[in-house]
Amino acid sequence: MRMKKAFIGLSLLCMIVPGIAKSADSLNSVAENDRSSIVANWKFTKQHVKSGSIDKGNLIIEDTTKQGNDLELVTIGDPASPELKNMLKWSEEDYYAQDKVDSLKFANYENAPAGRYFKTKRDAPINSENFDRGFTIEFVFKMPRKPKSDMGLFSRQGQAAYLNKMEGEKKILSALSISSDQKLHWTSHPSNLNYNVSNWSRSLNAGEWYHLAVVNDGSTTTLTLNGVSDYGESERAIGIAALKGKGWNIGATELGNKLDALFAGNIQEIRIANRALTEKEWLVQDARDDEPFEGSNKSFPILTNKKNYNFLFVPDTQKYSSQNPEIFNSQMNWISNNTKKNNIIMNTFVGDIVDSDSEKQWQNSLRAISFLEKKEIPYMMAAGNHDYAAGDPFLTHYGPQRFMNKKYYKGSAPSGYSSYAIAKAGSYEYLVLIVDMKNLHKDLEWSKKVLERHKDKPTILVSHDIIFPKVKDDKTIAVDSTNGRLIWNELVKNHNQVFMTVNGHFYGIAHRVKQNSAGNDVIQMLVNYQTNYRGGNGWLRLVEFDEKKNVLLFRTYSPYVDGMTRKEKSYIDYKFLTGENNSFKLDWDFKHRFNFR
Repeated sequence: MRMKKAFIGLSLLCMIVPGIAKSADSLNSVAENDRSSIVANWKFTKQHVKSGSIDKGNLIIEDTTKQGNDLELVTIGDPASPELKNMLKWSEEDYYAQDKVDSLKFANYENAPAGRYFKTKRDAPINSENFDRGFTIEFVFKMPRKPKSDMGLFSRQGQAAYLNKMEGEKKILSALSISSDQKLHWTSHPSNLNYNVSNWSRSLNAGEWYHLAVVNDGSTTTLTLNGVSDYGESERAIGIAALKGKGWNIGATELGNKLDALFAGNIQEIRIANRALTEKEWLVQDARDDEPFEGSNKSFPILTNKKNYNFLFVPDTQKYSSQNPEIFNSQMNWISNNTKKNNIIMNTFVGDIVDSDSEKQWQNSLRAISFLEKKEIPYMMAAGNHDYAAGDPFLTHYGPQRFMNKKYYKGSAPSGYSSYAIAKAGSYEYLVLIVDMKNLHKDLEWSKKVLERHKDKPTILVSHDIIFPKVKDDKTIAVDSTNGRLIWNELVKNHNQVFMTVNGHFYGIAHRVKQNSAGNDVIQMLVNYQTNYRGGNGWLRLVEFDEKKNVLLFRTYSPYVDGMTRKEKSYIDYKFLTGENNSFKLDWDFKHRFNFR
């Protein structure tokens, strides 16, 4: 088990200065002069059991602040189930490694006959806390070695409908959960808004310990996981809406006033403050992942031979348009200055250009795109679900009129959303076909006619929604969405010239090679980094075509990170991502695959 730098430093200090406690408690407190801001602190250790036991199902975990926010164990399902015995137990595993602090291990799983979680006592003061001055929610927890589909860490009981919120009646008030693709999701209904705001983390690793801090400064909420923060919400979010008589769940979320997802893994400590704590006041000041994902800051050539050429795909830019326009600008500026050098034939956006229908966000995107326009760099755009709104703002800003005078552009569907382009590269003329997500059924016949007229052109089909990632046996695989199945059956399977599909929309990355009706390979890629910190960190997907060596080289590169100084970079800022879904090579017999006779 790894040791954190902060604790290694403390251990050395203990050897030198007598009387300094070596336990984790010496680091687990806010400055002595401001303990009043901590409204609850739960340590899931035997030492902090107030009464009862796991075996009897009446365990009470004390609130170490002594403010009355004790937790009581809740058992659901069949109380006589033999599996209940292992659903919750003490574990010698702990975050701090050298301190031998125990933790509670949860083993809940989907459709189990019984399950266990904790809730605050009915009269706990934290139940009515609105956190209008801000808040800090800290978790020290460990992921299970085999993560289940969805897991709940922390949630406020009740439904938004009871507060006359605009969301549906089953909308949860506030919850911290882990999605099926192992990303943390904090969603909360602030006191000042009629809808929830959210923060996401990057993917978590199975079997690893994490320190999480969700911090609201009275306006912006930021999620920090092992020392790295995501972007903050752009909207002013004040407090956490509460319902009278409702408390908090630990190890569970709710949906429609019913328990939804239970937690599996270890919890060691949870601490809640009614203000934004500084990083120096957190439970852990120097948390680091062993390897959050694979990457490199070495220099790799994006074009390995001057006769080769690249196609570039821009993953969902919605978080850049809404919160980090400087990242969007850096991407487009790099493309505009490096298209000729790296022989980039076409730059294709996979959709979700903006996060919501805000003119400010559309203008942010237009400023970024202006880098391409000024140098007449070729690009095509697919719309995503976040781009549709009353008045068709996507068509206003990126409709057919924008592309009409560009030589590579060849036309759009009557809807205006689907379109196609033809670009010469190497020995071939390539067709790039945009098939719109929302107008898929309406544009299907138009898309077929485009393919029928260009049977001789190798075709890349781009749509916002085609495949999504699914974890199976600890490995990410690609699966058809409903739209993706229709696209495959109607536009890909029997159109031999379609050799690649690319999409965004779903959180994560995945790729696969599938055979069409002719028995030929079709490459399918999902590229979407919006739930990574900074909304994607500027990563772009490039595919280099090497006709001489008969290979396709896939790279994931961030010009934004590449432009950072060493001081500006965090420990997971990589200009190249190198994992198996981010950097790979496929053998590709061009003459055989592109022989459409």
